[in-house]
Amino acid sequence: MIRLARASLMVLLIGALAACGGGPAPTPRGAENVAVNRYLWAASLDVLSFLPVQTADPFTGVISTGFGTPPGSGRAYRATIQVTDPALDARSLNVALQSRNGPVALETQRAIEDAILSRARQLRIADGAL
Repeated sequence: MIRLARASLMVLLIGALAACGGGPAPTPRGAENVAVNRYLWAASLDVLSFLPVQTADPFTGVISTGFGTPPGSGRAYRATIQVTDPALDARSLNVALQSRNGPVALETQRAIEDAILSRARQLRIADGAL
């Protein structure tokens, strides 16, 4: 009877200890990995340099800007850019562009995305990564 109680207690304790572990070890503050493509990040800031940056968080990959007017234009825009992946790929880039009157034409938004992707490729080539 005592052996059965001890065995039951041991099984219970081992089960409780096993349930405590198994998760990833905590990451010390400041040691997080930035999971965005640095070329897309820099190219986004470069291409949209006429827009005032309100927030930029490389850990989430989001850049939010205020309204600004591009050189040679009278129309003000603002943008939210999200870099979602460390790959230098069009699927890693999401751009939401808006004017004071609402969303812009899809062609305008695509032109901005293409300009960011082209600039990112230029930065990568200049860096000697290709």
